[in-house]
Amino acid sequence: MMKDICTYLLKLRWQVNDDEVNSMSPIQMKVKHIDAEGTLFTFCTDQSGLVGLMSFLHGLGFTFLSLTRTDLTGEEDH
Repeated sequence: MMKDICTYLLKLRWQVNDDEVNSMSPIQMKVKHIDAEGTLFTFCTDQSGLVGLMSFLHGLGFTFLSLTRTDLTGEEDH
């Protein structure tokens, strides 16, 4: 269902500062892990929010390395 809130993991290329992204982002993301290849974020949203976030990040020139919907529990409030 399109209105379902899900938890996502998004990996962006390079090391990204979450404060910088979240200051303008329509959805607040939390850094889960940073390595030499990129930054892994976690966030909760519905499908329309996901599409809006992807468009926003693409417009800023970010490169997406991966996007996964997950069933994380206890880490985020849905």
